[in-house]
Amino acid sequence: MQTLTRALLLLPALALTACATAPTIAPATSTAPLARLDPAQLSAPATTTAAASSMTDVSAFVDPSALGLLSSKSRAEASSAQFNALQFGRVGAPRNWVGDNGQSGAVTVGPYVRVNLIDCRDFTHTVTIAGQNYSRKGTSCREPDGRWVVSATTG
Repeated sequence: MQTLTRALLLLPALALTACATAPTIAPATSTAPLARLDPAQLSAPATTTAAASSMTDVSAFVDPSALGLLSSKSRAEASSAQFNALQFGRVGAPRNWVGDNGQSGAVTVGPYVRVNLIDCRDFTHTVTIAGQNYSRKGTSCREPDGRWVVSATTG
C-alpha cells in the first residue's frame, strides 16, 4: 500500500516533467510583411452577386426548343431564377418565375458538390409555354468569377 501511495504522489510530478520537456513550435521568423486587405478595395457582395447574375446565361439551362419561344422578359426572369436557385436555393425547393404572355417556369437544385475546389449543383429547369412543359436537367458549376456554367445536361 505504501508503494502505491508513493507511486501516486510521483505520477503528477512525472506528468509535469513530461509537459515541460515536450517539443515546442518555434515562432515564424519570416521578415516578409503580411499582406493586408483594404476593405475599401474589395467589391461589395451585392455588386459581385449582381455581376455574376448578369453573366450567367440562361440559354444553356433551358430546353433549346423552348428558348426560341421565350420573350425577353421571360428570359430575364428565367435567368434570374436560375442564378438565385443555384447560388442560394435550398435543395428540392423550386424557385418559380413568371414572365409575360403566360410563360412561367421553375428551377429546382440539388445539394452542393465540391469538385477540385469548384462548387457544382444538379438542376432541373422546367419552362411552361402555352400549357406545354419543357424541361432540362443538368449539372452546373460556379466559376471563380461567380457565374454558373453548365457542365452536363440531359433532356
